[in-house]
Amino acid sequence: MSTEEASASSPIASIVPLPCSADRNLNPRENSPVPIPLSWPDDGNLTLSWIEDLISVFEWSSRHLPPSQFPSVFPVSVFDTLVLTASRILHKEPNCVPVNEGGDENSCVVVVGDVHGQLHDVVFLLKDAGWPSDNRFFVFNGDYVDRGSWGLETFLLLLAWKVFLPQRVFLLRGNHESKYCTSVYGFEKEVLAKYGAQGKHAYRKCLGCFEGLPLASIIAGSVYTAHGGLFRSVLPVTALKRPKGKKGRKILSNLVDGKHLKLGSLEELNKARRSVLDPPWEGLNLIPGDVLWSDPSMKSGLSPNKDRGIGLLWGPDCTDEFLKKYHLKLIIRSHEGPDAREKQSGLSEMQNGYTIDHDVESGKLITVFSAPDYPQFQAEPFYDFEEVIDSDEELDFSLVQNDLSS
Repeated sequence: MSTEEASASSPIASIVPLPCSADRNLNPRENSPVPIPLSWPDDGNLTLSWIEDLISVFEWSSRHLPPSQFPSVFPVSVFDTLVLTASRILHKEPNCVPVNEGGDENSCVVVVGDVHGQLHDVVFLLKDAGWPSDNRFFVFNGDYVDRGSWGLETFLLLLAWKVFLPQRVFLLRGNHESKYCTSVYGFEKEVLAKYGAQGKHAYRKCLGCFEGLPLASIIAGSVYTAHGGLFRSVLPVTALKRPKGKKGRKILSNLVDGKHLKLGSLEELNKARRSVLDPPWEGLNLIPGDVLWSDPSMKSGLSPNKDRGIGLLWGPDCTDEFLKKYHLKLIIRSHEGPDAREKQSGLSEMQNGYTIDHDVESGKLITVFSAPDYPQFQAEPFYDFEEVIDSDEELDFSLVQNDLSS
């Protein structure tokens, strides 16, 4: 689906639903000689040929090698260099990155939703849409890891594209790029299985890279993209009565009861501290949690997202207000697969890769989900999928606290 179909005045972005997994060629370079193990280029500069070799190696190893043999094709030394190089780029980007600056009228932007470690689907999508290039931008909208069996390969491949074309490939953060989710939904165990004795080191490096991922983007000045969506204002904060004996100290209200909630601004978004492993569900830095965990609703207004235990629910009136305030035509978010959307009353099912959730005077809100046949269990699962079946169960706050204190 093109956003030109959704909004005639916003043709810049394209949303690419994926076909079924059975329809794709899983190794486009199977007959090409590829050096194994891969090494970092001597001059330190990635090339398209290096990335194509990376794709071929990852596809071959994903079918022929057990997870424990992963270092034989991608040594931890190469892992370290790639993650460090990408992290330096990502940490310098603002919370809300501008996309298509310097592009011309023939440029297109491909927005990709959740991919959840489904490496072969990501490769197919890149081949089908065309490699990133001077006139083809990509915005990946988070949730690269967990669930699928190749979250590590998927994340490393996207980091390689980011290093190669930093102004054409944009990686936004999803709620699964966190310590909490990766400890529940498989990515931590996957990294430990693939890097063995060096697994804890590799996992910590991934977490540090997650902290640098931007939260949102504005495409061509007219399309707002973020994994979860909209967010609350944290200003002004209400000062409550000072307790006795505590001169000068104020108790600050979190304003989470729904009655005092109002939409946040892009200025507040860019000032929020995003470098946290698990975005807070309480306190004064709520914007990252909202951006990553919130969901749309057909009910007007803003309210706490009680089903998830973090973030907000926002209605069509909020979509219209946000679009109108910033002269936007479209909001693209992700975060909800078919299993999660089944619980949302009044919103369309997520069976075709996208839904149009709000169609208001100022524009539209679209949810895009790019992991077909989700969740896939055709390879080794790294979590108990029978016990953890929903996309994102309500947060277990005790587990979060244990993770944060460890």
